[in-house]
Amino acid sequence: MTATSPPPMHESVPRPAPTFLGLPTAPRGVGHLRGDRSFPDAARDALRDGQLRANLGHATSTIRAKRAAVVGEVPDWEALRQAGKAVKAATMARLDEHLLELEARVTERGGTVHWARDATEANAIVTRLVRATGADEVVKVKSMATQEIGLNEALEAAGVAALETDLAELIVQLGEDKPSHILVPAIHKNRAEIREIFLRAMADVDPTLTDEPRRLAMAARQHLRERFLRARVAVSGANFAVAETGTLAVVESEGNGRMCLTLPQTLITVMGIEKVVPTWRDLEVFLQLLPRSSTGERMNPYTTLWTGVTSGDGPQEFHLVLLDNGRTAVLADEVGREALHCIRCSACLNVCPVYERTGGHAYGSVYPGPIGAVLSPQLTGVEDNASLPYASSLCGACYDVCPVAIDIPSILVHLRAEHVEAQERPTPEALAFRGLARAMSNPRLWRLAQRAAGLGRFLARGRPTLPAALPPPLSGWTRSRDLPAPPRETFTQSWAREHGR
Repeated sequence: MTATSPPPMHESVPRPAPTFLGLPTAPRGVGHLRGDRSFPDAARDALRDGQLRANLGHATSTIRAKRAAVVGEVPDWEALRQAGKAVKAATMARLDEHLLELEARVTERGGTVHWARDATEANAIVTRLVRATGADEVVKVKSMATQEIGLNEALEAAGVAALETDLAELIVQLGEDKPSHILVPAIHKNRAEIREIFLRAMADVDPTLTDEPRRLAMAARQHLRERFLRARVAVSGANFAVAETGTLAVVESEGNGRMCLTLPQTLITVMGIEKVVPTWRDLEVFLQLLPRSSTGERMNPYTTLWTGVTSGDGPQEFHLVLLDNGRTAVLADEVGREALHCIRCSACLNVCPVYERTGGHAYGSVYPGPIGAVLSPQLTGVEDNASLPYASSLCGACYDVCPVAIDIPSILVHLRAEHVEAQERPTPEALAFRGLARAMSNPRLWRLAQRAAGLGRFLARGRPTLPAALPPPLSGWTRSRDLPAPPRETFTQSWAREHGR
């Protein structure tokens, strides 16, 4: 599975796929995958924002309830989950073959396929394609892949305006903010805040606009309509790509995607290489799993499928950019590769107690929540996002709701171990556990350690837990967790007292 050298980026011909199995050949991911601050530092700021927590709590509880209702209607939901997991695992095992088949089918139907090793290459390809059309703006379908690579910023630097058309993405863009949720990017904003953004940033908005959802949606529709009609180029992501036919799929709830995918003359799709599925029968599984897990709907209101170029119908020029950006490195990890099964439903975010209290910005990556805590560190290398695998209580709720049964807790533990093993010097935690291991392997030392720990009862002063304001290194635990006060007697002492030994 050795690839030939790729042609220069300025050439428009497709290039052979990189090696996907064995040692990774593509660089680690770049773009909007690394945060400026560690998760604990960013989370502490978020926890002090009462309005943020109220917005998140209301939104996630509403989505959870909707999902539970529609999932409960499916008698074989668990079997469907396992089918999705099996399809993803089989696809990852032969990913290179499926991608080459996808390329061949897209090309046969008049499309052009481009391979991008990382964000820099992907942005250069898209920028070149847009410039070739002479357009100075593009309309965009909501896309995590384009957020990941920072495409909007790259286009802006090249003098091209990227106009988001998804309502939540539009809110974030007009508010000069960043998305905080995979499915609902503006989940951290309430209706009053959205109204203020529209009044401030929309030149054509009615000054009497209220925060009634219908009025807000009408204002957004009016703002976007002209942009849809004048657009010559659209940029999208893809939820799935069917290798056997070269068909791309986008599912959405507003119709903005349908407008972008059908009206412009040129369509450019940026897709992570893990989004491919082998056959139409496989797509059937995911079109049942995704809507119920994401928006709590039985099916998506808009499911748009297209294959290459059709004369006189839809875009007459189609380009598919297949993005690696660290994915082959993830694929090489036998434990971590399961994160590539993700279908971006965001169900894990909506049940995560950590996400609900801190929001998505604290993660510092376009992929927040539990899936972001395992995916982002792998795409960049664990040391570049070392705090994210610890942004979890390991409660397992994310695994329970994942529609493709990704074992996120196990991957988190795996990545934590990688981080610990990568340290050149022993951490205080490692030294503490070494000392504990030595004490527990020596009965005499263990009894002495138990007696020493018993002195902590004086600090508790009759309370069930020790004070939060303990000196370092204990403060690292007690400032965010309760540390129970030591018992009056150990288990060994209790046993001896009750059994007279």
